[in-house]
Amino acid sequence: MLYIVGFLILTGFFLLWFSAKQRQAGGLPPGRVIYSDHNYWEEVETPLYDPTFNLTGKPDYIVDTEQGPVPVEVKSGRAQAAPYDSHIYQLAAYCLLIDQLFDERPKYGILHYSNTDFAVDYTPELENRFIQVLREIRSMSRKKSVNRSHESVNRCRKCGFQEICDQSLV
Repeated sequence: MLYIVGFLILTGFFLLWFSAKQRQAGGLPPGRVIYSDHNYWEEVETPLYDPTFNLTGKPDYIVDTEQGPVPVEVKSGRAQAAPYDSHIYQLAAYCLLIDQLFDERPKYGILHYSNTDFAVDYTPELENRFIQVLREIRSMSRKKSVNRSHESVNRCRKCGFQEICDQSLV
């Protein structure tokens, strides 16, 4: 009987250790996961929507930490020396949605890449830059033609407008 109890205790410690390692590997800060766009544990959450900005988003996770809610966006690729601007703006969108919907402004968000994590401060400056980019995107979407802003064949190959683009590199 003593062996069984010992085995169960060791198994419990192993599962706690393994769970902590998995959480760390996923880029999640300490706290309670209150939203998940992954169906590992539960049903996938509905998207966040704010009518003021007509903005919808599904962060990979929102973790309720001692510092408040923290959105976590998991990227499958490797990061360079700094996160891509588009990823920072995506995280800013989630911060804005959380602020609008939960009435609690996130202090930061996390971008998790396969090789590193970046904590991105959600400052008023970042919020204003994101809102400006959002306005620019919306004004561009009303135009009939928009010039390509890159020379990347891979970006063109993955673009949703490739079929109708007159500047495609593919």
